[in-house]
Amino acid sequence: MAGVLEGFSIIATVVAVLLLAIGCIGIVVPVLPGSITVVIGLVIWAVVVRSPEGWVALALGVPLAIAGMSASLALTGARLKKRQIPNSSVLYGVIGAVIGLFVIPVVGLFIGFVVGLLLSETVRNRDFNTALSTSWVAAKAMGVGILVELSCALLASLTFIIGTIVYFVTAN
Repeated sequence: MAGVLEGFSIIATVVAVLLLAIGCIGIVVPVLPGSITVVIGLVIWAVVVRSPEGWVALALGVPLAIAGMSASLALTGARLKKRQIPNSSVLYGVIGAVIGLFVIPVVGLFIGFVVGLLLSETVRNRDFNTALSTSWVAAKAMGVGILVELSCALLASLTFIIGTIVYFVTAN
């Protein structure tokens, strides 16, 4: 029976590692889910291993991931609201990012976001210089949000890594 449980622990660890990696990549590449995937990975691992290491990683990692997601939304939203940039402009930026991802692999995501945002702001403001200024503010705000959320997700992943090492080193 112990061998079967150990097998489940290894499978759960591999699944959690994949979910944490997808979550961290998803923060940078908005097409994939981000912090929520990190939380799901931590929950799966903690529930399957049922050990103090799993619960501690869950108790430390989930608040970090949620704080990162919340801070990202709050920081980005505050900066955009301060400059009176509507959510529709950001939505056009995201649409541009998805299109850019298929047109220019890898960097197309970022280029597409900026181009979509700039086009939307140019139409909204009817002035290219103003649109350039607001697009730059929006791009910086999104970048700061991504950086904060990614940092928190990486810290949550670090709690998982430490918990995993301790769990497997101290396993009977």
